[in-house]
Amino acid sequence: MSKIYVGNLAWATTDESLRDTFSQFGEIRSAIVMKDRDTGRSRGFGFVEFTAEEHANNAVAQTDGQDLDGRNVRVNIAQRRQ
Repeated sequence: MSKIYVGNLAWATTDESLRDTFSQFGEIRSAIVMKDRDTGRSRGFGFVEFTAEEHANNAVAQTDGQDLDGRNVRVNIAQRRQ
């Protein structure tokens, strides 16, 4: 799967900054910070979808636990909802 989950995001992290951070690992199909539907504020996590699975795997290996906007992010291959 070429989609990754990025958790523990700073409230200030935007779709654009998420895309900018992960674009170094390969071509990105989409990058989105999940927002609360009532307040519009970040929910503290997002998803980045790459065009190739190896780019996603490389991004996970190199960014899990690293600093993004002042927070140590959790990065994993996204799991489908059950």
